[in-house]
Amino acid sequence: MEDEDEAVDSGLFDAPPLPEQERMVEALLFAAAEPMTRAQIEDRLPHGSDAGQALEMLRSRYEGRGVRLVRVGPGWAFRTAPDLGFLMRREAAESRKLSRAAIETLAIVAYHQPVTRAEIEEIRGVSVSKGTVDLLMELDWIRLGRRRETPGRPVTFVTTNSFLGHFGLESARDLPGLKELRAAGLLDAMPPGTDETDEPEEEETETSDMFEDETAPDGDAEEEHVAGEAPETEPEPPR
Repeated sequence: MEDEDEAVDSGLFDAPPLPEQERMVEALLFAAAEPMTRAQIEDRLPHGSDAGQALEMLRSRYEGRGVRLVRVGPGWAFRTAPDLGFLMRREAAESRKLSRAAIETLAIVAYHQPVTRAEIEEIRGVSVSKGTVDLLMELDWIRLGRRRETPGRPVTFVTTNSFLGHFGLESARDLPGLKELRAAGLLDAMPPGTDETDEPEEEETETSDMFEDETAPDGDAEEEHVAGEAPETEPEPPR
């Protein structure tokens, strides 16, 4: 009777066939978020299972497939085949907001090109950091131009074709002027100490000067006419 009971007990706790163990290991590794060690897999398998042999069988089965079973440190995990790694790459457009210094520097280069670093600093009133220039060059919006034929031969900066293409311009001549920028609301904030009525006053002054210049000869002619009235009078006839 004891022998029969032992035979029944051994039959109840027999390990599943190796193909079934392989399927179990495959399911565990597929659902695992991190690589699993052999000990962790054995803890999940039925009693008497051989995790090592099941892993070797599974690795052989996935040879040459798009997904492979590989060792990652002490654990095991599914990984994409190395020769198919390029399919997993995804290109994403990274949007970066330009700083105020970068925008001002770009505008100066666009409207004053070719321009040197010293000229940019003179217009902005502050020094230009190397990081600002490097960022604009990394975006391929500005590049190095010709050197100035001046003492020290400083390098100049000019805009690129990528800059024109990004802003929808055919050439630098298509950059908007002051009137267009004001119409677009980009120049609403006037610099301190300036007034929008300054320009009409200058035009009025120029206009008044123009009329003064035109009337000056007429006044001189009038004076000459007054001075010459006596000779032009007819002499009285002799009596």
